[in-house]
Amino acid sequence: MTETTSDADVSVANVSVAVIGGSGLYRLFDVGTDSTVDILTPYGRTSAPITIGVRAGRRVAFLARHGGDHSVAPHLINYRANVWALASLGVKAVISSSAVGGVSPEYPPGMLVVTDQFIDRTSGRPDTFFDQGTVAHLAAADPFDPELRRLAIGALAALGENFAPTGTCVVIQGPRFSTRAESLWFRAAGAHTVNMTQYPEVVLAAELNIGTVNLSFVTDADAGLAPALDDTADPDAVSAGLVFARLRDAQPRILAAIDGILRALPEDFAPRVLIAPEQVGVVLDRRPAPAPATPAGAEA
Repeated sequence: MTETTSDADVSVANVSVAVIGGSGLYRLFDVGTDSTVDILTPYGRTSAPITIGVRAGRRVAFLARHGGDHSVAPHLINYRANVWALASLGVKAVISSSAVGGVSPEYPPGMLVVTDQFIDRTSGRPDTFFDQGTVAHLAAADPFDPELRRLAIGALAALGENFAPTGTCVVIQGPRFSTRAESLWFRAAGAHTVNMTQYPEVVLAAELNIGTVNLSFVTDADAGLAPALDDTADPDAVSAGLVFARLRDAQPRILAAIDGILRALPEDFAPRVLIAPEQVGVVLDRRPAPAPATPAGAEA
């Protein structure tokens, strides 16, 4: 089923939890078991239509961050449209997946990370909803929801996973990967992983009082953990092919982790209130941008 809407009061509304799939995760439900809703937002189109189905016994909204065919580059993702659309459905908790490079030897390829901090190195991305007539200052000291992180850590421990319960991610602009010097700089600054999409997604969700927990999978060693001293290739040095191959192999682990978090999430989960509800209401009351007109003579 496909539905286009600009109103949260529809049959697909009131979904309290969402999964945002990063690179390699483009579907969450079996074909034919979900509903699709294409939500119009004040910020334009979402990266992909949102699908709604049942996963791990929970009714869940799913959004592919890069589009269903990985066609949206990190710096071109419409983060505000994605988050606004989920909020319009009633989402209060987001489980996000990410592919990351490890810039610390303690975060090797194959490890899962429950991220707790980020360092923003992006530029030019619209990163607030409060740029039209009202100002709100988000307290972002702990950008990821502490309660959701606690649940995720417990779920991963119960699965016997190889994971880190904390991690600082430096978010770069992309779509290029880091230089060797940048990678070493990030490590010296205290980062453990590197990624292209966690900012501004996490803070935008927090501005609408949506809690986020991030599950990162370390696919590579970024540009390498030490300067190259010879011509020996590092088998863990980042490349697009390596990232996607390792994500493909890790899909069962990532999905099992998401399922564990969904099962642990209470039905009555309440996120932190970081922005006054009346200010959030102003944002959600904004009217969606009109859909582009169909050119004369074109098929509807």
